[in-house]
Amino acid sequence: MKKNKVKEKLAAGKVSVGLWSSIGSPDVAEALANIGFDWIVFDMEHGPLTIDKVQTSIMAMSGTETVPMIRVACNDPVLIKGALDIGAYGLVIPLVNNKDEAIRAVSACKYPTKGIRGVSPRRASTYFLDIKDYLKRADEEIMLIPQIEHIDAVNNLNEILSVDGIDAFFIGPWDLSASMGYITELPKIHPEVAETINRVLKAGKRHGVPAGIWGGSVENVKKYAAQGFQFITLGEDLDYILKAQEDYEKILEIVK
Repeated sequence: MKKNKVKEKLAAGKVSVGLWSSIGSPDVAEALANIGFDWIVFDMEHGPLTIDKVQTSIMAMSGTETVPMIRVACNDPVLIKGALDIGAYGLVIPLVNNKDEAIRAVSACKYPTKGIRGVSPRRASTYFLDIKDYLKRADEEIMLIPQIEHIDAVNNLNEILSVDGIDAFFIGPWDLSASMGYITELPKIHPEVAETINRVLKAGKRHGVPAGIWGGSVENVKKYAAQGFQFITLGEDLDYILKAQEDYEKILEIVK
């Protein structure tokens, strides 16, 4: 099993930038991984991705240094087990709102006696050719990243971050905004939400747990990195397709 370079980077206090992927194409995954992003998170919560599509996309990345991660649909040990067994080096877990849910996520990611993960890491262990090495190192190399995306999670943050086995956490600004009653303000972030995000970041620093957040633009990545966020999403693959709208509108101005 390879060393998890993202985990090493965060432990060293460095900033790590990656992308979300929801398209489900190995060509897209391979192209983005070859750009050199630190990681790609395959979104199985909001994207129309199935486990076989994600596995194929991870396989397409295997010749690169980009670390494959998965956001599972929910904090479920069966979904977590499947994501790890196809070779994810990190998991983003949605809506972890209290300490018990954080413990549940950690337990699902760890092998006995630390957790409850079932033992049959099919592709993750190179189809069992490297089974001894994988079983020895998986608990150490795999990252667990709960999402702090609800005001309940903010209120329970100290308890959540006290759980052993959490490697970073990830703030979802849109869901947090919705839970605080500011959904109609989106995509702008209300000042109260921005202040809450800052409080969450400070709590992460107190606990020594790296903070992540959705950037969405180069400007936001720069801003969040300066604030102390370490695990930052530039955007997702679909964003770069939708940017074609800008060129199309320019063309319409020329040909109308």
